[in-house]
Amino acid sequence: MSIRVELAEPADLPAILALLAESGLPEAGLKDHVGTLLLAAKGGENGRLLGCGALEIYGSNGLLRSVAVAEDARGRGLGDRITRATLALASKLELSEVYLLTETAQAFFARHGFLQTERATVPTAVCRSVEFSSACPASAVAMVKRFGNKEAGEAGEVERKTN
Repeated sequence: MSIRVELAEPADLPAILALLAESGLPEAGLKDHVGTLLLAAKGGENGRLLGCGALEIYGSNGLLRSVAVAEDARGRGLGDRITRATLALASKLELSEVYLLTETAQAFFARHGFLQTERATVPTAVCRSVEFSSACPASAVAMVKRFGNKEAGEAGEVERKTN
């Protein structure tokens, strides 16, 4: 089965929200970013959603959120592919830093170059996002990946949908 990582479209939102609910991840605020940089991994003839990830843009910073993989598609590296593609997109957009919050996936994101950081060091615009201000609990760990060059651009590419 061929699995592609591509930019999502508004029609993908119901399946993405269902996957987030199945994964126990917050959906609050995500609808505001569907038209921009939400990524979806689809495979097979029916184009079933297998995973997703979102990159919200706040000036020169990004917020990586909603990285989820369907239970029956786990263990195949799809979460890594989605994360690499999202970081490649951040690099292409010349973002200087990408932040995230996680309760359970610190080790996973550390493998992608994220480091734990204090919430007090997160830029104000990112802190005002729904994810930081209300969707994730205060116990969630803040992490950051800083870009000083084109390192993330080597990680993966995002495909444009072709219909």
